[in-house]
Formats: sequence, structure tokens, C-alpha cells
Amino acid sequence: MAEPRDPAIRVMMLPRDTNGLGTIFGGIILSYLDLAGEIEARRHGPRRFVTVAMREVIFSAPVYVGDVVSFYARTVRVGRTSVTVQVEVEAERRHMTGEIVGVTKAEVVYVAVDETGKSIPIKDEDA
Repeated sequence: MAEPRDPAIRVMMLPRDTNGLGTIFGGIILSYLDLAGEIEARRHGPRRFVTVAMREVIFSAPVYVGDVVSFYARTVRVGRTSVTVQVEVEAERRHMTGEIVGVTKAEVVYVAVDETGKSIPIKDEDA
């Protein structure tokens, strides 16, 4: 049996989020995906994190107006200055069948930076 998961973010998609085809614009999904990943990255230390890479973003199914979209994030690697997070996105088809569909996934790399934007260790090296 699968372990229960809590989403980093849940959002209901609105008409303002659509593209010219009437489905949700991929850029909207990417924006929330990035936020969900940063929430996970912040669990590793009280640092400011910036996105440096999105690897192999896969859009596997469309998202529709009214869908409730959940963004699940988990850490897959922690380096000295970076955190790599896997984000999986699922849509609950509220206005159709109620089924839950995997719609997008990506691996995102975040780097801890100081106020000047220079990379810094995630953990204090003096500790």
C-alpha cells in the first residue's frame, strides 16, 4: 500500500490560467511546480534558494479549468550548496469524473545564495 503524501501546494485552476486551446497554460503549472520545489528545498536550512535548473519537464496530460491540482515534492539529492527536488503534479478532475491523473513531473535544482546572489553552503560549516 502506498504511503500517504501531503502536497506542498494545492490549487484550483481558473479560467484566467488557460491558453488559446482552453486548457491550463503550461507556464502556470511550471510556476507552481517551482514554488512547490522551493518549499521542499527550504526544509534543508534557513537559506534563500534560487532555481538553477529544471530537468526533463514532462507534461503527460492536460489540466482543465476546475481541476484541483496537487504538487508533491520530495528531495532526491542534497549537495553542499544545492538541493535537487522531484516534483510530481496530479489533477483531480472535479468537473468530469473525479479521477486523479498524473499530469506533469520534473526534477528541479535549487542553490542556496546570500544577499548578493553568491552560492553558499546549505548548512553552516562552522557547526
